[in-house]
Amino acid sequence: MADSQAARSPHLPGDLAVWFFIFAELAVFGIMFIGFGVARSLDPATFSAGREVLHPWTGLVNTIGLITASYLVALSVHRLRDGKPGTAVLLWGAIAASCIYTFGKLWEYIDLYSNGYNLGTDTFFMFYFFLTFFHFMHVVLGQIVLVVLAVKVKKGEYTGDDMNSMESGASYWHMVDLVWLVLFPMLYVIA
Repeated sequence: MADSQAARSPHLPGDLAVWFFIFAELAVFGIMFIGFGVARSLDPATFSAGREVLHPWTGLVNTIGLITASYLVALSVHRLRDGKPGTAVLLWGAIAASCIYTFGKLWEYIDLYSNGYNLGTDTFFMFYFFLTFFHFMHVVLGQIVLVVLAVKVKKGEYTGDDMNSMESGASYWHMVDLVWLVLFPMLYVIA
C-alpha cells in the first residue's frame, strides 16, 4: 500500500528540462499575446474588422479536435501507468483528433490567402498569421512527439515502469492545447 501511495504522490510529470522548455515557450507566447492586446487597444476597428473575416466555426472545430486529443493523451498516460493495454491506440486516436486542427487550420490559411489576406494586410492579420502559424508549428511538433510515443509504446519500449518520456511528451502536448485555448477566444471571439 505504501509503494502504491508513493507512486501516486504529487510530482512534476516528465523531465525538468522539458518544463524549462515549456515555460520558455509560454513566455514567448505570453509576450506575443501582450503585443496583440496592446495593438488591439490602439486600433480596435482594424482588429474587429479582421475578426469578422475569420471562420469561428472552423476555430471551434479545431478547439474540439485539440481538446479531444489532450483527453486521449491524458487517458494514455494513465493507462500506461496502470499497466493496461490500449495506450498506443489512444495515442493514435489523439494524433487523429489533432489532425482535425491541422487540416482545419490549413484550410483556413488557404481560404484567407485566396481572398487576399496575408501577413501584410494589416496589423490584425500580421498577428493572426504569426501567432497561429507559430502555434501550428508547435502542434506539428507535438504530433511528431505523439507518433514517437505511440511507436515506442507499441514496440514495448515504454511499459509504465519509467513514465518520464511519456509524461514529458504529454506535458508538451497539453501546453500546445493550453496555448490554443487562449488563442481561440482571443482571435475569434473577444471583440
